[in-house]
Amino acid sequence: QLQLVESGGGLVQPGGSLRLSCVAFGFTLEHFIIGWFRQAPGKEREGVSCISHSDGTYYTDSVKGRFTISRDNAKNTVHLEMNSLKLEDTAVYYCAAGILTSTVEFMCPTRRYFGSWGQGTQVTISS
Repeated sequence: QLQLVESGGGLVQPGGSLRLSCVAFGFTLEHFIIGWFRQAPGKEREGVSCISHSDGTYYTDSVKGRFTISRDNAKNTVHLEMNSLKLEDTAVYYCAAGILTSTVEFMCPTRRYFGSWGQGTQVTISS
């Protein structure tokens, strides 16, 4: 059974940092494109960052320079390091896996390319 489990969410003040982790069970992450998506109340789920099996990466414009995605194949885990957090980063963050059929730049913004999803972890930025 394929399963993704996110962790690392929490409540931090603006300007703070969090590190999200996504662990896979039942399959090997390094063979897939892995994405972090987020959904804020009343908004569509958006692709935040993705990493391919060849370590190609994508970041949506609003997080460039602040977020870093990385892969630890030995632990079958993908991390999302989030720095300089802003109020607008508040959302539920989801990890997802998909089969790489195009570039990360093309696939990451579109959730329909990702077939396996975690349950999400809440990230709240508040003073």
